[in-house]
Amino acid sequence: MNKKMIGALALAAAATSFATVSAEGRSQISIVGSSTVFPFASVVAERFGQTTSFPTPTIESTGSGGGLSLFCQGVGESTPDITNASRRIKQSEIDLCASNGVEDVVEVLIGYDGIAIANSVEGAELELSKGQLFLALAQTVPSPNGSGLVTNPYETWSDIDSSLPNIAIRVFGPPPSSGTRDAFVELVMEEGCMEFDAIASLEDTDEDKMEEVCATMREDGAFVEAGENDSLIVSRLENDPNALGIFGYSFLDQNSDKVKSVSVEGVQATFDTIADGSYSVSRPLFFYVKKAHVGVIPGIEEYLAEFTSRRSIGANGYLIDRGLIPLSNTEFARMKDNAENLRDVSL
Repeated sequence: MNKKMIGALALAAAATSFATVSAEGRSQISIVGSSTVFPFASVVAERFGQTTSFPTPTIESTGSGGGLSLFCQGVGESTPDITNASRRIKQSEIDLCASNGVEDVVEVLIGYDGIAIANSVEGAELELSKGQLFLALAQTVPSPNGSGLVTNPYETWSDIDSSLPNIAIRVFGPPPSSGTRDAFVELVMEEGCMEFDAIASLEDTDEDKMEEVCATMREDGAFVEAGENDSLIVSRLENDPNALGIFGYSFLDQNSDKVKSVSVEGVQATFDTIADGSYSVSRPLFFYVKKAHVGVIPGIEEYLAEFTSRRSIGANGYLIDRGLIPLSNTEFARMKDNAENLRDVSL
């Protein structure tokens, strides 16, 4: 008997054992993952609990990376059924899942979100480029005098550009485990760094060094990792009108009396600018379902049906009122097919 057959038999045995235990064990859906998707999933979970005979799912905000790590630990009632993510699953995470017996993972795209760079409504009106944001937040930057790369010397925004306010650079943002952090690095830091010849030239000579320079955030207090609780960043901005924060658009939308968008490349984060693509700092939102748990943990199929219904994520759905940017009709149809037929993710 080859290794593949042995592995398949072991997985089948584990699934059978899981089904037997779960019939007498956990009856509540367990969800982990993205802090950005958390408020959307919480609304769905609450409605699900109120309108069905199933208990309200438990949801823990662990960050996208943290959620996928927990999700991929294995099959069984001690592991999550669903994980939310503000970025797409990585091949390395699919491989981790597979190595722990999580062979079938269903991907559900629910909509889009912008990454807002925001400050207090009492703060200055700011318009920043991606290059300026890179200079403000990177650990290593081009030397101001043109002599190679140096540890970030910029202390105030006016140090970067005299037209910007003479206030200290202080930005609250997500930790490395967050999908928002991953997306911010990809959409802002990596694009911004390529505006500088001293870094772009590394692409041909030392690509690893280039990627490190573009992605590494400074650690001298100008950038502050504020954890997975985006609401905490909003509170900090209220208390510090000179600071900026990085979080999902939905938190900006829900706290418009407290914080406002900073323009990035001349465009502010709004529902319309994210939907039409003119706001360039935007990303897709997902959740992933452990197929082996469907039909074992009660209510997963029904929860899927609620989350993927037009009443929740359609153009006039209740999550759109919460700041989710809806899918196109074509994307919705594809997503619905994936969810209803429990199609495995494929990269």
